[in-house]
Amino acid sequence: MTNRLTLALGLLLAAGAFTQGGRTIQVDVTYTGSGTVDASHKIYIALWESADMNGGPPMAVQQLESKKGTVTFTNAPKPSYVSSAYDPKGQWDAQSPPPSGSSIGMYSSKPPTPEAINVDPGKTAKVKLTFDDSAKVP
Repeated sequence: MTNRLTLALGLLLAAGAFTQGGRTIQVDVTYTGSGTVDASHKIYIALWESADMNGGPPMAVQQLESKKGTVTFTNAPKPSYVSSAYDPKGQWDAQSPPPSGSSIGMYSSKPPTPEAINVDPGKTAKVKLTFDDSAKVP
């Protein structure tokens, strides 16, 4: 009887974990730099699973065609990190590192150290990422 009760309780807990859903991160992005942001000159927002953002490709990339906007990443890892890059020449497709002269930013309260975004399963973390032309790819 005890074994069945333990098994039933275990199954209920496991089912609850699966129904909680993934982790979601909503990023409100503001670019205050001098560049024009449009369909040809986009802002790319990348989701990383490591603070070492140079350690390989990001988990996901989304784009904005305006200086202010919101992107949402679902099934984000815990922790997650977010960076941004503005394409001033309109020739970058975000399939490689940002080209020289691209304005870059990251979610951080203490730049240049990226800040971890920790969100529990089934929850949404809302963060703000503001960047300008003060940090650029050499």
